[in-house]
Amino acid sequence: QVQLVESGGGSVPTGGSLTLSCTLSGHTTSRHNMAWFRQAPGLEREFVAAIRWNGARIYYADSVKGRFTMSRDNNKSEVYLNLNTLNPEDTAVYYCAADPGILSDDSLSRITSYYYWGQGTQVTVSS
Repeated sequence: QVQLVESGGGSVPTGGSLTLSCTLSGHTTSRHNMAWFRQAPGLEREFVAAIRWNGARIYYADSVKGRFTMSRDNNKSEVYLNLNTLNPEDTAVYYCAADPGILSDDSLSRITSYYYWGQGTQVTVSS
């Protein structure tokens, strides 16, 4: 069983920055493909970014490309999401997700591709 715990959320003004962390524990964590999703009030959960288990490829939603950076440190069993140039539309609960399966490039952005999920961390951006 894999457990995911997110941290680093908070409240920032427009233009601010945050760094989210997700710590993995459990069985064979280092070979999991990882992703960040977010869910704003009243909206569906949406893809933000994903990273291959070895960090070789990273994928971003168009809405965050150039502003957010995802990375991982398999030695620490952690993944990170650096959020820069934040705006109120980025306000959401951010979730970390993991899956040990072989995922195609297209499937990395799908909610249904991920078996393990964290509890989420709130990011609030004020105008």
